[in-house]
Amino acid sequence: MATSRRGLLIGGAVVTLGTIGYLNRPLARPHKPRKAGELDYAGAQWVAADPANWRMADRPDDYAVDRVVIHVVQGGFTSALKAFQDPGHQAAAHYVVRKDGHIAQTVRELDVAFHSGNRKYNERSVGIEHEGFVEEAASFTDAMYVSSARLTAAICARYRIPVDRTHIVGHVEVPGTDHTDPGPHWDWARYIALVGTAGRA
Repeated sequence: MATSRRGLLIGGAVVTLGTIGYLNRPLARPHKPRKAGELDYAGAQWVAADPANWRMADRPDDYAVDRVVIHVVQGGFTSALKAFQDPGHQAAAHYVVRKDGHIAQTVRELDVAFHSGNRKYNERSVGIEHEGFVEEAASFTDAMYVSSARLTAAICARYRIPVDRTHIVGHVEVPGTDHTDPGPHWDWARYIALVGTAGRA
């Protein structure tokens, strides 16, 4: 059966569009090399979160990192780590800070941790949990503030994040969240000053 000119034109258009679509499709590429237990922050303890609580990525190549999100666990350091290791929890932060200043890393900064309840914020931020309760001022010790500030200063330096309240935010400030942490007892003025001091040092 003879092919009409109209059929050839339509067929050609489909082939052309298909080719354009193929060329514009992102190329599949392997993820950056990584080693089990590798840390982004020297001196931290590695406690791997369950893979159900984060997503592999290649930040900052695929998602620019321009925020640090401050969280409070509403519980203890150990309970936070156990929750992040539970695949049913469906959440994890990159780091957890204990009252004595000890830090655990649970997700690589390369990867997207499910910590803020907002996909875009997860993709653009590093999440830091802190042991304690939002309603208890005593939760936030000097050692915790200093250690957390050093961690945040290192993250800000790594990704060139400005040290200010636009870029270092509380979970409560993430759009769409129903969380209130770090709460009214978190001393933001002190914390930002400590981050600045640690960055200059």
